[in-house]
Formats: sequence, C-alpha cells, structure tokens
Amino acid sequence: MSGEEFESDMEYSDDDCCYEDYYNIEEDCDAEQLDPSKTDPEYFLYECLTVEEVERLLNESVEILSNTLQITPSLAKVLLHAHEWAIQDIIVKYRGDSCKLLVMSKIKPPHPPESVASRHLRHQVCPVCVASQSSDMFSSLACGHLFCKDCWTMHFEVQITQGISTGIGCMAQECEVLAPEDFVLTLLSRPSTRDKYQQFAFRDYVKSHPQLRFCPGPNCQVVIRAKEPWAKRAICNLCRTAFCFRCGTDYHAPTDCATIKKWLTKCADDSETANYISAHTKDVSLSDVNDCPRCHICIEKNGGCNHMQCYNCKHDFCWMCLGDWKSHGSEYYECSRYKENPSIAHESVHAQAREALKKYLHYYERWENHSKSLKLEEQTLQKIKTRINKKVMNASGTWIDWQYLLDAASLLAKCRYTLQYTYPYAYYMEPGPRKELFEYQQAQLEIEIENLSWKIERAETTDRGDLQNQMDIAEKRRATLLKDFLEV
Repeated sequence: MSGEEFESDMEYSDDDCCYEDYYNIEEDCDAEQLDPSKTDPEYFLYECLTVEEVERLLNESVEILSNTLQITPSLAKVLLHAHEWAIQDIIVKYRGDSCKLLVMSKIKPPHPPESVASRHLRHQVCPVCVASQSSDMFSSLACGHLFCKDCWTMHFEVQITQGISTGIGCMAQECEVLAPEDFVLTLLSRPSTRDKYQQFAFRDYVKSHPQLRFCPGPNCQVVIRAKEPWAKRAICNLCRTAFCFRCGTDYHAPTDCATIKKWLTKCADDSETANYISAHTKDVSLSDVNDCPRCHICIEKNGGCNHMQCYNCKHDFCWMCLGDWKSHGSEYYECSRYKENPSIAHESVHAQAREALKKYLHYYERWENHSKSLKLEEQTLQKIKTRINKKVMNASGTWIDWQYLLDAASLLAKCRYTLQYTYPYAYYMEPGPRKELFEYQQAQLEIEIENLSWKIERAETTDRGDLQNQMDIAEKRRATLLKDFLEV
C-alpha cells in the first residue's frame, strides 16, 4: 500500500475496537448454524458467572462436604481449598477417620480442655506481647498454641493488609496450622477489615478451583467457569476480554501456555531484542519508514498489509524482506520460513551463537511486525466505519449493506492474531516433517491474510464477491492450522 491510500482526517480511539470483537463475526456469518464443536477448533464449553453465582456454587460444595464428613463449614473450606475443591477425593481420603482428617488437613488436636472454673482462676503470659492476662482472654487454634486475643487480632490485621487470607497460620514458630474462617472472623471487629478478609478469601477459593478463572479484564468481576480446563479461548460476556482459560494470559493459540511464557520471557531480555536490533540489525521490518527497493523514494507504512506498492513507481514488494511481491505468490511463502544452516553444528561456538541470534531475530521480527500490523489494521477498521457512516448519511445504502466490510476487517484481525502466535510456536519446534507441515500451513495462512488485507485497504474498488471469497479462504487456512496443531 502507499502512504496516501486513505485520508487521515479522523481521530482514532482504542476504545472503539478491540481484539475480542473479532470473534463475534462467526455467529453472524454462519447462516448454516453448524455445530461449533465440530467446525471451530477453538470451541469449548464455558459460562460467565457473577460473584453471587460463584459464592452459591462454592457454598454448595462446602455444604456437601460438611454434611458428609460431619465437620464445620470452616474446616470444610480449609480442606476444599487445600485439595482444589475435589469433593469426592476428600471424602474417600477422610471418611470415617477423624484422626487422619485432622492430621492431613494440618489441623492438630487441641490440648485437653480445662474446666471453666479453673481457667478463670489462672493468669497467663502471652508469648507475643508478654502481658499477663486471665485465661479467658486467650485463644488457640487446634494446635493448642495460646495467644491473647489482642495479639491474634493484630496478627490477622497485618496479614490481611498484605493480602493474605486463607494462608493465615498460627503465630507459633514453625507451626503450620491454618486459621479457619470462623476463628478469624470472631476476632476481627472492624467491618472494613472483615470485608477485606472475605474478599481475599473468595479470591483464593476461586484461584484454587480448577473450573474457575477470574476474567483478567480491568475492574471486571466476572468469573469464567469451564468443566474442562483446556488451553482455549474464553471471552467475557461483560467486558469482552478474550484470554486463555488455562493460564489466564492473552490468548495465544496455537502456542501452548508453557511455550508462550518462555517466549515472552525471552523477548523481555533487552540484550537479545530491542537493544541489539536498534544497534546492529539492518532489517527494516520493524521500522515504519523505508525506501522503495526500486526507485528508493521514502515510503511510510500506514496500514497492516505487508504487500507494499510504491506510490511513485508502482513497484510491488514485501515489507518484511523487500523482495518482489510476485515471488510471494508462489506455492511456498518463503518469507515466513527460517532456513536452518545444516552445517552449523560443526562450526565454532561463536558462529553457533551468531546463528542462534539470527534465528531468534527472524522469528522476533515477524512476531513484532504482525503485532504492529494489528494496530494499523485497527485504524483501518475505524476508517471503514467512518466511510460507511458518510455513505449512510448520503443515502448510499444502509449499515446492513456495508456490514460485509466490517466483517472482513474483523476477520482479518482474527486471522492475523493467530498468525502472530504461530511464530513462537515455530521457533521452538524441532526440525522434522511436522515442522515442515506447520511451516507450509503457516505460509499458506500468511499469503491469504496479506491478500485479504490488500483487498480490504482497497475496499472501494474491491468486488464484494471477491472479498467474501478471500475471507472464506483465509478463515479456512486458519482453522486448518489450528485443527492440526492446537494442543489441548
């Protein structure tokens, strides 16, 4: 594309468009209402719950365990939290064995109880504040370690201030006994502190439950529930945040959770990324400005498409490699593939290190380039909305007539997002037939995405049928790659 393809007389807001919206088009475009579990490789069942609904769900489990084992609800919560809410496992483990129940839950039997009369006749010294008080001013957990109530309260308040709730334990040195909820609440008098404790406890209960995951959206209170905790896409029905259910981070298919974590950690190392690239690399793919490889006129990249056309000499070239675009239309899109050096194992250590960095930069530059393209294509989507609005105002059709343009832009972002996350996956793949198949499918997806981006940026002159056909091809390429390589 040239730097003058669209006018730029409008303001762009990040709030107008978000990645999560890109997934809404499937429901609108698929008139055949096919079974998504068979047609969508990213599909899995989940539901969005409110805080009240989650509390009811958790309380049901507490009630079942409490009634079955004949224990207090507070002890039931301790056990459920420690055993990831696996009710049947807890019942099998502890039914009919109260001693085992106490020991395995880290709650030890208390010392033999004293009579009320003898307790009031005695005074004790608190090990923390060294104050002598009557025995009725002391409390202990099941371990029997006695402390005055004021010290217990101060201990709880300090722990809660630090965000700790279910992990609050006995004050005695090396004692691992945890404080049940009823014991803590009995000694907390401030309403604000009690509320904080219960909020933190609720947070811990949700985090320990394998079927529950907090929505990572800003200030969102929704909790996602999925009975099968697969590493697949979940979308909050309130804030529309899309994320990986298994790890809670940005959705990253086809890359698995462990690999994306390793990749992001590597990218955060400045010595390997930004500092080295800015100081040494001659690759221009991460720049927004470059010279045309034919006439050398300066060109600014103001769209997401990597198929560039010089507005001066009309030369078509690839932004990533600066090669002639005609060579990218062949069956194998070589630009995305890294060509391994077969003899590198016999080279010096320095040469191997240089080759490893070269390989990393190849994948990093393409990862980062598609990230930038996504941002630029969000701006393209806003420009399309502005143009449609003008057409509607001029009685040139309705919003429904032009909806296909929005669908195309949304699908493009959806496909490019998947393409971006294919690069960490490819970087860590071992050489072999499976990687060759992956690189082939990655290349096919990339070329179809660039074709779609090219046509969207020229939407005024692109035939509607041609554009919709390109949408279908791009989505099929994406679905095929995910179906073959998305790990669950």
